[in-house]
Amino acid sequence: MFKASRVYLQGRLQTNSVAQICTQMNLTAENHRILLSDGNQIPLLGLGTYGDPRTTPKGTARECVKLAIDVGYRHFDGALVYFNEHEVGQAIREKIADGTVRREDIFYCGKLWNTFHPPQLVRPALERTLKNLKLDYVDLYIVELPMAFKPGKDFYPTDKNGKHIYHPTDLCATWEALEACKDAGLVKSLGVSNFNRRQLELLLNKPGLKHKPVSNQVECHPYFTQPKLLEFCRQHDIVVVGYCPIGSSRDSSWVNLKSPPLLEDELLVNIGRKYNKSTAQVALRFNVQRGVVVIPKSFNLERIKHNFQIFDFALTEEEMRAIEALNKNVRFVELKMWSDHPEYPFHDDY
Repeated sequence: MFKASRVYLQGRLQTNSVAQICTQMNLTAENHRILLSDGNQIPLLGLGTYGDPRTTPKGTARECVKLAIDVGYRHFDGALVYFNEHEVGQAIREKIADGTVRREDIFYCGKLWNTFHPPQLVRPALERTLKNLKLDYVDLYIVELPMAFKPGKDFYPTDKNGKHIYHPTDLCATWEALEACKDAGLVKSLGVSNFNRRQLELLLNKPGLKHKPVSNQVECHPYFTQPKLLEFCRQHDIVVVGYCPIGSSRDSSWVNLKSPPLLEDELLVNIGRKYNKSTAQVALRFNVQRGVVVIPKSFNLERIKHNFQIFDFALTEEEMRAIEALNKNVRFVELKMWSDHPEYPFHDDY
């Protein structure tokens, strides 16, 4: 089984070409799983299932996940705070029932939201996800953000002045509660999201650490390649999972518009022409060849099919380095509304 950390060494390709590496690991639409440090496997390409609950019609997630399974997706990235896990779970169970897949074929990632960081709330939060999905376990459960919010029914608690209400954060205590969930069989692998190096080291150096984080889900795409964090994660056998792998929407309420539209980049356009591929497919292939898991989010049926068609071509070493050079170190997703939180992760260099 291919290990993601073997593709690159300090941001540079090893002696084998990318094409040779992909051939050796048999990277195909049917087989594109990589090994996690705990021995479990994660597909390199998944489907993000977030949809604004205020504007997304009911049933959309169910329809799209069912189509995605028929297309070949086996990895689904969801969260309690997306408010659609019941639809995702229904779609998975229906495709199991009709014989298209088995439960062990599916890789589902759920997330622990900020209001559930106190240790006594961790397992109940995971059990809520399992109840919504109507599944016995999730394959990966991650701390969505390293910032704790005031516990309660409101996922985004604010005071009378509209200021977010935070909660003292003890990431090690939260992690110990997650370890207990893994030991209980409720989750196969544990990871984190939006953690910087300092926050990862806090967990890695925790006295009595029983299960190390196997993954760190962060923004990652050709305009934000995360070279320092990626190298640190590789050194510690932590797989990087990239969200916004083809850029993001242009919603100014939460997206940094200083970063130009990724999919209009001239280099990506030209490389796409060479392979008869779109810029989105080139961007996805770039990260996959670096051993970065990608979870493009789409509720457009044609785009879901389109984004999966990245296993019939390979970028050259020269093209990989040219795309790496596009890095602008500018995030689409800055989460500045929480930048005063003591554990806001993006103040650090990486």
